Amino acid sequence: MKRIAFIDHNLENFHANVYLKLLQTDLKKRGFTLSGCFGTQQKPSQEWATKNNIPYFTNIQALNETTDHYMILAPSNPETHLNLCQKVFPFGKPTYVDKTFAPDFKTAKKIFTLSDKHKVPMQTTSALRYTEVQDYVQTIGPKNVKHMITWVAGGSFSEYAVHPIELFVSCMGPNVKRLMRRGTKNQIQLLLDLTNNRTAVVNVFPKTRTPYAASVTTNEETTYFAIDTSQIFRNTASAILDLFESGKANINRKESLMIRRIQDVAEQKRSQNRWVTL
Repeated sequence: MKRIAFIDHNLENFHANVYLKLLQTDLKKRGFTLSGCFGTQQKPSQEWATKNNIPYFTNIQALNETTDHYMILAPSNPETHLNLCQKVFPFGKPTYVDKTFAPDFKTAKKIFTLSDKHKVPMQTTSALRYTEVQDYVQTIGPKNVKHMITWVAGGSFSEYAVHPIELFVSCMGPNVKRLMRRGTKNQIQLLLDLTNNRTAVVNVFPKTRTPYAASVTTNEETTYFAIDTSQIFRNTASAILDLFESGKANINRKESLMIRRIQDVAEQKRSQNRWVTL
């Protein structure tokens, strides 16, 4: 069996539960097992490990002796990711870092620099990279996409904006030139200009009943998608296992960095009702 270790802030979270279940069920035939875990919030993390019958380690060096790959989770605590990466990157093992990748663009660059220093194959993503929208775009050819609109709800802009941004960047690429933010606290809209006269609109409506959705426009037509979220975590986990098996990232880091850059600028007052060059 190929061994994975979960590294987290508090292991009692939705992503840890979902990925563990997938390793034990849908993706069991891939031959990976969760061999150990670590959480900086020790008490709830130990309770999670005991509940799920997973070995818990307080010592990272000891944990490293039991694993081949790392998944750094803490999906709601991106401010902890650099520190957690600093703990495991020196071991040089393939590592997945969960969304939101980093609290800001500067930290995101530091994490990639650190991975290069230790020659760690590493990638990060939101689960919204793996939907029927991307399948459609690959069918028609990404160069034929002239405009996209994405929608999402969620608890807050800072935590959930990564999803609709990841959705359009993974389809249209990282060549975003400028953005403008408009709207109110709970009706946020980003206007984005890309190279070759392409455009995108990202809608983030916290605390509403807005489903994940997208539209893709070509020169011929516009196609709307009510996104099926039932398989996105399975697809994400499968891509993570591809990283572990190949030892090579399967996501363009330029896209991951642009996603964080867009979030940074969108959260700044200067982008409110004004164009900001990226």
